[in-house]
Amino acid sequence: MMKTLRCFLFAFFGLLTLPAALHAVSGMDLPDGFTPLEIGDPAPDFTLPGIDGQDYSLSDFDEADILVIYFTGTHCPTSHGAMQRMLKFVDDFSDESFAFVAINPNHSSGLRPDEFGHTDYDETFADSKRYAEDYGWTFPFLYDGDEQVVAKAYGCLATPHVLIFDRDRKLRYNGRFDDSRFPDPATVKSPDARNAVEALFAGKPVPDEKTRPHGCSTKWKERSLHVEAEEKQWQSLPVKLEEIDAEGVAALVKNDTDKVRLINVWATWCPPCVEEFPDLTAISRKFSRRDFELITISVDQPSHRGKVEEFLSKHRAVMSDKLRRSVEAEGRTTNNYLYTGASTDDLVDALDPEWPGPIPYSVLVDQQGNVIYKKLGMIDPEVMRTKILDTLTRHYVPPTS
Repeated sequence: MMKTLRCFLFAFFGLLTLPAALHAVSGMDLPDGFTPLEIGDPAPDFTLPGIDGQDYSLSDFDEADILVIYFTGTHCPTSHGAMQRMLKFVDDFSDESFAFVAINPNHSSGLRPDEFGHTDYDETFADSKRYAEDYGWTFPFLYDGDEQVVAKAYGCLATPHVLIFDRDRKLRYNGRFDDSRFPDPATVKSPDARNAVEALFAGKPVPDEKTRPHGCSTKWKERSLHVEAEEKQWQSLPVKLEEIDAEGVAALVKNDTDKVRLINVWATWCPPCVEEFPDLTAISRKFSRRDFELITISVDQPSHRGKVEEFLSKHRAVMSDKLRRSVEAEGRTTNNYLYTGASTDDLVDALDPEWPGPIPYSVLVDQQGNVIYKKLGMIDPEVMRTKILDTLTRHYVPPTS
């Protein structure tokens, strides 16, 4: 009884402390002005900038008998997984009286750094343009992230979220694109958006008019308060530093885990090491919700342990809760180490015999213990992020049987 009361009070006071512009609806925090559309409702008018430099309104698509509004963003793995099916969907109906419009509803300030762990792009107009160009999109892609008026008017809950309107611009379908979060078309059992369009063209009722959109929740500007709170928590996390020898380094490179490991050898007295370190910790933060670990190995003198700890703390070389749990499950306490061996040759042999010796030196190790990338000198952050994403993938992956 007491436990139930505590849970009730926590939930009650949690609602009271929500940002003023957000309110809880069906377990979600939604902004003022959010209006779910019901089947039969008219399409709200809009004017939004497109990545092609033109402004678009609802009337620009008047000639089409069917209008598909596809809310999607640049960061969501579910959207990435559905992309090839979405592009085929658009192509399959290209000869019909059919208009397809994609809209990005997200504001970058509504995302934590670790929510960009499946993407190369930010949720901005500029990166929406880059995203669409990189993937060969030829249909209108509009940006609503600045004001999010259209996302609220259409009741956009997630990316992707699909709304399909008939000739009279009355809503005939509202929900998911299909029922799979994976990229393999064979995992789709219910192609809901396709079924709806085919039914409308055939003059038949839509078989399932309303489904649950699944994916990443719409990132409202008001969520920036949550992001700020998370940032304060991140800044308060402690740094741990442990000693390590060559044998310990060899075990880390072997990487008998499900994680991709980026191992960086550095020192506080090394200017390029110091210069690149913020890029390393930014990468670590970006992928902190994924199976990834940044391991730092300082070759400072063991007697300078305090100086190393101070530097690591300043640059937030800390572990997320997810990483801490995985590290502890391995019987370790940290991802930051101070090398204690007298011979750096032993360290080279343990890490990578092809390493010439100078620092900084970085190696990226996959889940099988293979070194898939190495860099003498400062890393190129974009190259490193791409290598990590190529290995971890930009979408969800079904379990192997």
